[in-house]
Amino acid sequence: MIFAANLKCNHTRESFKSYADALNKALKNKDEEIFVFPPNVAFLKEDLKFTQGTQNFYPCFKGAFTGEIGKEHLDEFGIKCVLIGHSERRILDNEALIKAKFDFAKEQNYTIFFCIGEDLKTKNLGNSKDFLKKQLEAIDLNYEKLIIAYEPIYSIGTGISADKEDISDILETLSVLTKAKLLYGGSVNENNIKEIQTIKHCSGVLIGSAALKIENFIKLIKG
Repeated sequence: MIFAANLKCNHTRESFKSYADALNKALKNKDEEIFVFPPNVAFLKEDLKFTQGTQNFYPCFKGAFTGEIGKEHLDEFGIKCVLIGHSERRILDNEALIKAKFDFAKEQNYTIFFCIGEDLKTKNLGNSKDFLKKQLEAIDLNYEKLIIAYEPIYSIGTGISADKEDISDILETLSVLTKAKLLYGGSVNENNIKEIQTIKHCSGVLIGSAALKIENFIKLIKG
């Protein structure tokens, strides 16, 4: 089972060091796959019992790209895992840039967490599946290090998770399109995580606010 934490614009290097130390200690005998995506300024150069990933990057090695982070910067921290397509990034990144990020990450043999999700209007119109399929059109669904995270926009940061039946239906559809591991994200918390984990084709969860405090994330992992 995959447990991934997206810390978004939270934590400093100092606070993430405490977070990582506590997580390392808790994971001493755990077999699950654990991923954490801290802010870029909080990356650590330490031995970690979990995979550290980046929430964002620019598809370049380095260069005249003001304010961006390239492969050279990720290499300094040994980072080979990237998050692409999160709805909070899609507000800023167009489809061409998302595809460029995916293609670059694939060339570098990175593990890619690719996020897809629809808003409530799309869901209510019954267009969820077509919308999600369109978000996947430009990427290689056969890439061996691809992990797809289904995160309905109406559930992110709202405290309202999608219905189990809706999640199951979407993951069933995605399982026909790809052999990639499928995750669910969107207001995952201690009240719903066990039910989500029982859904067919669900290989794990991508957790946001419920993972900001390390004691909560550890509790979710331990079940």
